[in-house]
Amino acid sequence: MTAPLAITTRDSAPAPITFWEAFRFWLKLGFISFGGPAGQISIMHQELVESRRWISERRFLHALNYCMVLPGPEAQQLATYIGWLMHRTWGGVVAGALFVLPSLLILIALSWMYIAFGNVPLVAGLFYGIKPAVTAIVLQAAYRIGSRALKNEMLWAIASASFVALFALDAPFPAVIAAAAMIGYVGGRLAPKKFAVGGGHGMADKSFGPAIIDDETPTPSHAAFNRRRLVSVALVGLLLWLVPMSVLMIIYGWNHLLTQMSWFFTKAALLTFGGAYAVLPYVYQGAVSHYGWLTAAQMIDGLALGETTPGPLIMVVAFVGFVGAYVNAPLGPEHLFLAGAMAASLVTWFTFLPSFLFILAGGPFVESTHNDLKFTAPLTAITAAVVGAIINLALFFGYHVLWPAGFAGTFDGTSALIALGAALALFRFKAHVIAVIAACAIVGLLVRLAF
Repeated sequence: MTAPLAITTRDSAPAPITFWEAFRFWLKLGFISFGGPAGQISIMHQELVESRRWISERRFLHALNYCMVLPGPEAQQLATYIGWLMHRTWGGVVAGALFVLPSLLILIALSWMYIAFGNVPLVAGLFYGIKPAVTAIVLQAAYRIGSRALKNEMLWAIASASFVALFALDAPFPAVIAAAAMIGYVGGRLAPKKFAVGGGHGMADKSFGPAIIDDETPTPSHAAFNRRRLVSVALVGLLLWLVPMSVLMIIYGWNHLLTQMSWFFTKAALLTFGGAYAVLPYVYQGAVSHYGWLTAAQMIDGLALGETTPGPLIMVVAFVGFVGAYVNAPLGPEHLFLAGAMAASLVTWFTFLPSFLFILAGGPFVESTHNDLKFTAPLTAITAAVVGAIINLALFFGYHVLWPAGFAGTFDGTSALIALGAALALFRFKAHVIAVIAACAIVGLLVRLAF
């Protein structure tokens, strides 16, 4: 009697996936994960839930809801979570790392080309068109997050107060986030309905057939809560942060650029509630205003490169690290590329390390129940404050694009028209971000060649 095939119809679950089969998929995902968190989550849903059926719809959304309330890039954390659930710790590490590594390597190469050839007319023309597009993209991000998060007058008030604090009072971004969290904590008790806004990506509760990890599949033994394992993960995570930070301090000292970048992006990693656009105001305040690692124009260009590469948008930190180190030459003028590559790698390490720890340490808590998680009141208030921060960022970008020499200089009408066209394509015609950037880059190049 011959054994039945592992899967013949949608009525039976697929055969278990080996570690190396999963490895090949996570590697592929690292190179095709364009479109920001929404696009990346959509790709994973289509591949893992609908086509491959590695995990059921309900378990997928359960993991996603947890990742959405964490600081950090939720798409990368979701990949880490599913990899961990399927193949233990190394499965999670591989899934999360391969989500980031291709983007890091691509951004190091693009950052070097940008800093080395940015003044070449061809490159300058392309970026002339890209910068107005970035302003429209950030404005669209504020609208997208705001339309989901600002569901009542209380949350609108928090968003408005956040904008005023950042724009008019130049308040530190962490202070704004802390104040929002406190308002949410108190408001959640005094007026819970005002802060009961949940999160989600609009996926319906449907079934695509039995999955390897199905609705009723028991939690794997490695995903069960274990106090000893929790302590072990926390200690390993602390060592993975402490050892490289200590080495940097011993070799270079606390005030060295590489050490300060590592410390700054450790703090940034814990403030990324709401995704990359949420932390960009903090990165700008630190990298541009406080430390002066790069200019406002370079920050806009970095965001454009981040939008056009696979991986989490927060990978713009690799650009910030590379350009900041390349320009400031912390290892001497003869090692500019080495300094840039080291800085990009270090800031990526310190930015993403907490994301792995949140999943590997918190995953067993999540797997102890299969009920959907909800945003807490403080996180709801933080999301509202993030909307105000992103609007402030859009105005900041718009100012530097439309008045490149300041208000005392001339208004750049051509850039205004490009920004208007980009906004129309994004808001009215729902065009893809990469298509908008490519079109604006071509327009910018043609304008520069013509004039």
